[in-house]
This record gives sequence, structure tokens and C-alpha cells, in this order.
Amino acid sequence: MSSTADIGTFITESPGTCGGRPRIAGTGVSVRRIAGWYKMGRSAEEIADQYGHLTLSQIFAALAYYHANRDSIDADLAEEEAEYDQLAANHGSQSRHAE
Repeated sequence: MSSTADIGTFITESPGTCGGRPRIAGTGVSVRRIAGWYKMGRSAEEIADQYGHLTLSQIFAALAYYHANRDSIDADLAEEEAEYDQLAANHGSQSRHAE
């Protein structure tokens, strides 16, 4: 007899981990991180290879969560990218002042 998994148990949120963002249960890997790799063109199999401790089921659960909540996760990714760009710009201007 085969066992079944409750897909709702694959994704969790807790205030002290990943900034409270949704993540794959039992790990520190956020749905946002999986979505980022996916948006860069990586397949679920490639993402699973990148994170050898994650199963394809976990990756697909994270992608399902992403697709069900795409607007908020895309907004979170865009905010993170803007923060990165701002830090990079500030670092570049500080490097020039040091010369």
C-alpha cells in the first residue's frame, strides 16, 4: 500500500525563521528563494540538485505555493532586488571616495 502526503504540511511559516516568510517545512529554505531560482529559468530538478537535501516533492510544493501567491512573492522579490541594488550603489560610491 502506498502512502500519501498532505501537501499542506510541506510549507510553513514561523516568526524566527526566514524572517517569517513561507518556507519548506523542516528547513531554512524559503519559498521566495525557490521562486527566485525558478524565475531565473531553473527547473525543479535543477533546484533539487542545487539543494541536495530537498526532495522534488518539497520543490514542487514550494512552486505551487509560489504560483498560488505569485503577486505577494514577486513583490517581495522585487523589494529584495531594489535593496540589493541600493546597497551595491552605496558600496560603489563609498569605494570611489576611498580612492
